[in-house]
Amino acid sequence: MDEKALVDSLRQAATTGSRELDRICESAAAELITAGAEPPFQVHSADFAADPFLICADRYWRLRFLELPTVDTAARCADWLARSVDDGHRTVVTQKWALGYGFITRDNVEAAGELTEASGWILEEHRGSAAIAFFATLYHAAKLRSNFAFDELRRFLDSSLLALACHEYRTDPLFVALEALSAFGSRTITTAHALTRLELAWTFPGRTEHVLDVCLHGISASPPFEGKGELLCARAEEAVEAFPENHIFRFRLAAGQRMCGDHDKALDSIDTALLLLPATGNRGSHELLQEQFLRERTTIETGLQLAAWSDEQQRRWTEQEAGNAELRRTVATSTVRAMELVTLFTAAIAFAVGSLQVTLAGTLSVGDRIGIIATFGGGLLVFALLVIGGTWWLTRRR
Repeated sequence: MDEKALVDSLRQAATTGSRELDRICESAAAELITAGAEPPFQVHSADFAADPFLICADRYWRLRFLELPTVDTAARCADWLARSVDDGHRTVVTQKWALGYGFITRDNVEAAGELTEASGWILEEHRGSAAIAFFATLYHAAKLRSNFAFDELRRFLDSSLLALACHEYRTDPLFVALEALSAFGSRTITTAHALTRLELAWTFPGRTEHVLDVCLHGISASPPFEGKGELLCARAEEAVEAFPENHIFRFRLAAGQRMCGDHDKALDSIDTALLLLPATGNRGSHELLQEQFLRERTTIETGLQLAAWSDEQQRRWTEQEAGNAELRRTVATSTVRAMELVTLFTAAIAFAVGSLQVTLAGTLSVGDRIGIIATFGGGLLVFALLVIGGTWWLTRRR
């Protein structure tokens, strides 16, 4: 393999369009794989869209991981990173590669015994390098994260030989974010503990885009808890403000807004995420993310329809309740009035019958008869008023 020609072709590829750049870098990576050689150049940026040397190295290690998806490959990749990527860009490249390669090889998770054996060899081969152990730890953790194996991830981070060898990197914000993720997804760890780890990672001065991504994933993947939607929405808004071009953050924001019932804003957010989804690079990842985003969009649209239906049902219910209340008032009033009328009508009939008997029978004088009739009528009137008053008093609260 002519290393000089390969480097020259990559240097010239920087002046071409994105499609041609991607093709040249893929071809160079395949040539390196065939020759059994690692990339023979230095990387001086973290620009995964325009730096041909970084793109070529990315394609090369992707092929290596797909061929042999183990922590041993991760250690070799970390060793190359330490030698070939500038210090100022190494953190970003490390995090992107470790998490990304773990995702694309998530269907090949090493067993505990294999992992322990490989970890011992890695630490011996690389003299216990914490940086190399950290990269390999992130790689294996990314597999467990992608498979939603949160309890296994928690045990791996807490007690595995590889994770313990990370030493000072165990306080790295990405490591803490992975701890928060495992706690959120676990059914045995409290939400309070998960929130504590989340806050520690989120407020760390050296947090990166990938730290925020893992934190948001943790909140999203957790079982329901009080304030989950509000927390996801608030954190996603901060992430979008810091990295407005990140489509994953827009996707998380849409999910949070949907949980909070703000479906109109959620629809805007998921549409923006779909627009920001890059059409270049690995097509499989693009299609997988697009499918995930479209499912969320369908869920949001369903929520919009349900919200509209609920509003209509609530309106009808309110109207029905108002009508029922008016009907109850009418029925109650009508019943009372009917009782009053019956009482008065009964009293009038009794008065008429009684008066007629007094008038037509007996030898009493007219004055005596008038007195009897007046007394009788007054008694009936008092009786009627007592009945009406009692009825009103008993029914006034209803």
